[in-house]
Amino acid sequence: MSGHSKWATIKRKKAANDAARGKMFTRLIKEIQIAAREGGGDPENNPRLRLAIQNAKSANMPADNIKKAIMRGTGEMEGVHYDEITYEGYGPGGVAILIEVVTDNRNRTVAEIRHLFSKYNGNLAENGSVAWKFSRKGIIHVPSTYNEEDLLLTIIDAGAEDLKAEGDVYVISTPVDKFDAVKKALEENSIEIIESNLTMIPQNTLKIEGKEAEQVLRLMEAFEDHDDVQNVYADFDIDDTVMEKLQG
Repeated sequence: MSGHSKWATIKRKKAANDAARGKMFTRLIKEIQIAAREGGGDPENNPRLRLAIQNAKSANMPADNIKKAIMRGTGEMEGVHYDEITYEGYGPGGVAILIEVVTDNRNRTVAEIRHLFSKYNGNLAENGSVAWKFSRKGIIHVPSTYNEEDLLLTIIDAGAEDLKAEGDVYVISTPVDKFDAVKKALEENSIEIIESNLTMIPQNTLKIEGKEAEQVLRLMEAFEDHDDVQNVYADFDIDDTVMEKLQG
């Protein structure tokens, strides 16, 4: 398992059992609002909104919160106007990092992102500097309790690219245009979906260790804790035993 995949697993577990839950709700509400603003309030005709609603329901968000977020997005209710921005940069050891933010104050956010890079021995870079190192994919997590061979047959027929066992889950990767089809195939076969998202996957990974590994994880945590950050992607690879030790 690559260090970055391990990081995703750690994030998922933390979100399920600590204060990150409230922050996750805020991010989900922002995503619903922007999706509704960009593509309309009908999830049947707005795939991004449909996915955001599904993720909110999976996180047990109250239906009224979802409804209000949609209405703010479509302008039926007054709300804050958010901008979506992607920042690119390098962390310790030359690790490539993509940060997707949603903010109501661009100047404040870019200053804070630049400060975090500097604090942990990294630097903010120009647009296009590292984005080319990543590919957008669909990622779906299902419990590892299912038969791997049966699961593989189900998802490959629907257009999935890969299936990997990672800890207590199977991680399914799909092309963006097959994401909905694979999810539908899982649902039709009564296979539980723990989490599903369109994400950025590094085409190659960079092995780091020692002090640089510690600094990278601290930088990732700092970005994850920032109120304006929706998603953080990086191309690092840290040995599992080192990752677990640094995570305590």
